[in-house]
Amino acid sequence: MLLHTFNHGVHPPDFKSLTNGLPIRRLPFAASLIVPLSQHAGKPSTPLVKVGEEVVRGQPIAAADGFVSVPQHAPASGRIKAIQLMPSARGPKTDCFIVDVYQAATQQELYEYTHDIDKMSAEEITQAVQDAGMVGLGGAAFPTHVKMKPPPDHHVDTLVANGCECEPYLTCDHRIMLEQPQNLLQGIRLIKKALGVEQAIIGIEDNKKDAAEILQQHLQENDNIRIQVVKTKYPQGAEKMLIKSLLGREVPPGSFPSAVGVSVFNVGTLAQIGELLPHGRGVIERVVTVSGPGVNKPGNYLVPVGTPVEFLLKHAGVTKDAHEVILGGPMMGMSVSALDVPVTKAMSGMVVLNKDDPDLKKGQTQPCIRCGYCVEACPMQLNPSMLGMMASASMYEDMQREYHLNDCFECGSCSYVCPSNIPLVQYFRIAKSVNRDMAAKNQGDAQ
Repeated sequence: MLLHTFNHGVHPPDFKSLTNGLPIRRLPFAASLIVPLSQHAGKPSTPLVKVGEEVVRGQPIAAADGFVSVPQHAPASGRIKAIQLMPSARGPKTDCFIVDVYQAATQQELYEYTHDIDKMSAEEITQAVQDAGMVGLGGAAFPTHVKMKPPPDHHVDTLVANGCECEPYLTCDHRIMLEQPQNLLQGIRLIKKALGVEQAIIGIEDNKKDAAEILQQHLQENDNIRIQVVKTKYPQGAEKMLIKSLLGREVPPGSFPSAVGVSVFNVGTLAQIGELLPHGRGVIERVVTVSGPGVNKPGNYLVPVGTPVEFLLKHAGVTKDAHEVILGGPMMGMSVSALDVPVTKAMSGMVVLNKDDPDLKKGQTQPCIRCGYCVEACPMQLNPSMLGMMASASMYEDMQREYHLNDCFECGSCSYVCPSNIPLVQYFRIAKSVNRDMAAKNQGDAQ
C-alpha cells in the first residue's frame, strides 16, 4: 500500500525506541519554579499577583495582554518570591515569576471553573481556550485561540490533528495518543465545533500504528474523524507538509493553512483542551520526552511548567560523558549553554548527547561543492546552497526578495545532508533576524 507523503525531505534515524514504550510518569516538584510571562508568540502576559503573595496550584497569576496573548497559571501552590529577569532558552532574559513551592502541600489543583461543554457556543469555546493559556504544544507556542479565528475571507473546512512527531528521539505525542485517546478526541470535537467544520483528520506516521489503532477503537459513529497513516519521513510533521500529504493542498508562499481551508493543531494541544476545558483549568504542566545517549533514565515525564532544566536532568540522570543539551529535537531544537532555564509550554523534549556522539563530530565547515543534496532534501523546494552563499556575503535582503528566504521553516534537512558541514539553518536564522531588524528600523524611520 502506498502511504501518503510529500516531495523531498530526509530519513534520519528516529531513535524513538528509547522511550516510545515507556508510560508517562509525573515528575516531582522542584523547590522553586520559574514561570516566564512570555511563553508564547505575541505580547507577554500582565502580572496579576505581587511579590510575597501566596498562590494555589492552577490559579491565574498573569492575564493576557490583548488578543494575541495568553494568561499564565500557578504550576504549584506556594509563594511568589520575586518577579525578575531570568535567562531563557533563546538567550535574552525575560520577566519571570519565581515561585517558592510549598513542599508539604498536597498540590491538589484547587482552582477551576466548570463548563458544560455540550452547551458552549463557538465563541465561548474560543474564549475558554484563551483563558486556559493554551498555546501550540508542538513547539511553535502560537496562541491556540488565535488559530481558531481564521481571517473572514478564509473558509476552513477541515481540522487536521498532527500526530506525526517526526523529530528523532521525541515520543511525548505518541504516548499521549496511546494513554489519553479520549482527551484527544474530546479536544478535536470542541475545536471542530468552534471552527464550524464537519471533518477532522488525524495524521499519524506509520511508525506509530499502535496509536492509530487505539484512537480508532475510541471513535464514535457520529464523530466524522478519520485517522490517516502517512509515511515516516522528516519533516512530515510540518503543517504545510502534512496538509500536502493528507489533502493534496499546497499552502501558498507566505500564507497560513487557513488559506487552503485547513486548521492544524498538535495532538498534545488537543488532548490538553479536551482535558482542561470541562473544568475551566489552565495549562500548568506538559509531557516532556527526556532522551538521548547522555541520559541514564530516558522517559516521558509530566513536568510542571517552570521546572528548571537542571532539576529535570538530575531526576533523569545524565552520563559522565554528557556534553550537549538540546531543548526540543535534534533537527529543530537548540542547544543551551546554561541549565537554569525553565521548562515552558513549548518544550516538547530534551535530548542529551555525549562527547563522542557522531552528531557532535561532523568536522570543520568546508566550502560548498554544489552537490545539490540540500536542494533535493528541502521540502519547500528552495535552493539552500544559493541561500547559504548569499548569507556568507551578507546579501540578506536579496535572499528574501529573490530566493524566498521566509518560506524556510528551519527544519534542518539541508544542514543534515550537507557533506561540507555548512550550518545552513543558522545562516538563515541570522539572515531572517537581520531582515526583521531592518524592517522595524525602516518602519520607525518612516513614522
